[in-house]
Amino acid sequence: NVTLYPISVFDEGVVDMLAEGVVEPLVVKMQVIKSAVDVASMILRIDDVVAASEPAMPAGGPGGPGGMPDMDDE
Repeated sequence: NVTLYPISVFDEGVVDMLAEGVVEPLVVKMQVIKSAVDVASMILRIDDVVAASEPAMPAGGPGGPGGMPDMDDE
């Protein structure tokens, strides 16, 4: 038999939640985990869409001008 004694904001103290009729069923915890997984999946999908929509890097520009002519040829 598990007895829970969290703090009550209404009584400003520690109370037995089962005696108060407050029960958190397993279904609620399962829904919280499912919702967290759904949110994480959505964030990853959004990241994939943003990464796919970024333009590719453009090609480099034309080459620069030639250097000075060879000074040894006289």
